[in-house]
Amino acid sequence: MALAVLGKTFIIAVFTILGSWTSQATSRALQEASMAEKYSQWLAQYNRNYLDDTEKESRFEIFKQNAEFIEKTNSEGNRTYKLSLNEFADLSAEEFIASRSGFKMTNLSRSTGTTSFTHESLTDVIPTTVDWRDQGAVTAVKNQGQCGCCWAFSAVAAVEGITQIQTGNLISLSEQQLLDCSTVYNQGCDGGLMNYAFDYIIKNNGITLETNYPYVATQGICDAEKTSQSAAVITGFTDIPGINEKELLQHVARQPISIGIDGGDRAFNFYSSGVFNGECGTVINHAVTAVGFGTTPDGIDYWLVKNSWGENWGESGYMRIQRDLGLCGFATLASYPTA
Repeated sequence: MALAVLGKTFIIAVFTILGSWTSQATSRALQEASMAEKYSQWLAQYNRNYLDDTEKESRFEIFKQNAEFIEKTNSEGNRTYKLSLNEFADLSAEEFIASRSGFKMTNLSRSTGTTSFTHESLTDVIPTTVDWRDQGAVTAVKNQGQCGCCWAFSAVAAVEGITQIQTGNLISLSEQQLLDCSTVYNQGCDGGLMNYAFDYIIKNNGITLETNYPYVATQGICDAEKTSQSAAVITGFTDIPGINEKELLQHVARQPISIGIDGGDRAFNFYSSGVFNGECGTVINHAVTAVGFGTTPDGIDYWLVKNSWGENWGESGYMRIQRDLGLCGFATLASYPTA
């Protein structure tokens, strides 16, 4: 009798375990099918094609890891921001940094056109909100593509801003001119620094219009005829030493500022909306432009940042990043042109 009971118990246990395994296997299969469907939809949305099935499968593995990271992050209820699958979802972190950033600091001394920085020139009166887009000093969001020249886009955005503030005219200037011609210390699609771009503009007696020298996302030969047709000039630039974010507020209140940040973390790459305060390092590898600041209705202070990854990234190409946390190395390295 006891053996019979034990036998029945054993059989029930076996079937329970088998049922659990089957359920888990079914769940994994459904998840995989769901992920494959997401991948298929993503491929169609971004018109992505690969050389062969092997590359497609390897990209799927990267896509899956990124998608799972995004889902996990968004499921955590304490986040003030959201992530989403964007056009970079099949890139590894290393590939993303190589193709979509481009900030590079050399060991050489910085350019010679620097204006001396003085704290006395600042004011303690800071507005609660600044958005240079509302003042007409920010052009449409641009896209650097697969060329590591964020430095050129950051520098141009800052020059566009000060030009509008000084003249009242907003004009879109040429990143391609900097890519082709600002080659003293800058390395085209392999990286550069905004200060060297400012220095080039000063020595060239200006920079031309984007329509005159359009962007092609690769470095070419400098076109002297086009570069002679200057549309905007600057007289110098100020290299701000490492300061706290309150001091930086005073600069951004006066004009858009070129900023070096760490843009290499997955949370940053897949940012979609809200005030970002996610995991972010302090290794400066990307350049953006601070075009404002403000506070959300629930009291979160933020920076308003213009990026160069197109309008499909972030909040139509912009990011709000929480202030006073030192996120992503913000305020570590900043500079601006003077006119």
